[in-house]
Formats: sequence, C-alpha cells, structure tokens
Amino acid sequence: MKPALLIIDMQQALCEGSGAAFACARIIERINALAHTARAAHVPVIWVQHADSSQLRDGSPGWQIAQGLTVDASDHRVPKTTPDSFNRTHLEALLKELAVDTLIVCGMHTEFCVDTTCRRALALGWPVILAQDAHTSAGNLVLTPEQVIAHHNSTLTAISSFGPRVQTWPTEAILRALRA
Repeated sequence: MKPALLIIDMQQALCEGSGAAFACARIIERINALAHTARAAHVPVIWVQHADSSQLRDGSPGWQIAQGLTVDASDHRVPKTTPDSFNRTHLEALLKELAVDTLIVCGMHTEFCVDTTCRRALALGWPVILAQDAHTSAGNLVLTPEQVIAHHNSTLTAISSFGPRVQTWPTEAILRALRA
C-alpha cells in the first residue's frame, strides 16, 4: 500500500465561533498525530483548503489552516472551491505523480467535503481509509454532529458499486499501520 494523508478543510473559520465544528481541539490533536506519523513514514501529507466568498476568502485569516495544526514545508497544498477535492483541482494529478494507491482521509465537514471527496476518490479508483474519529461536522437542524459522523462512518463503508471501498479505522489503528 502506498497511501497519502488527505486533510480536508481544517481551516480557522471552521474551528471558531458559533459555527465551529464539533470537537475541533480533539480533531486537531488526532490530525497532528496522523500528519507527524505519516511524514515519519514518508507518506505524503496533503492539505486541502476551501476558498469561497465568505469567511473562507482565499488568504483571509479564516481561510488559513486552523491554529494548533502543524504544517511542514514538505506537505502539499490543494486549493478547492467545491465540496469535491478533485473537481477543478490538481489533486488527481498530484496523487498519480506521487504513485499513491490509497487515501487516508480526515478533516471537515463530514457531510459535505469529506463525503463528496471520499465518493469521488472511489469513482476515480482510489480505496479510502476514513479516520473514523478524525473528521467532524457542525451538525444541522436535524442531526447532531455525532449523528452526522456516525451516519457517514456507516454509510460510506456500505458503498460497493465503485469497486474500491471505504474502510473506517480509528486514528490509533492508522497510526499503528503507518508505523509498521
């Protein structure tokens, strides 16, 4: 397996204020552990950053990687403008250039960018390991953040029609696999 760690939309504006995603501090700790261990194992780390005309305006304070996350000069960056990390970005070309055959996915928002990117990865032929406890949501009027996360952990693993599959692993299991 030649994985890459894909960290989706862990941006400052999504981690603060009344619209902050659930358990950001805990998610940041887990993502830092994943990124540190991935780098030590020579696994590429890719930061995806969403930009739009709201608090995520390109270059604005809210658009920046969330405080507390550690970004290394060797890490890759992929800007995007839709929930799909592949749509109108260089992500697919980058993964091919790096000879990646599996994606380890974490970040936010579970029901938007994490979900869409996982499904698109499957459609493009990449199996996904979703860090089941390292993606998050702000929830919505119907579901709590915990329900959104649990729902997607269950739903994404049930998709079989693409060929490649999504597996959910706890962060600790991913860390052990990266260290092996």
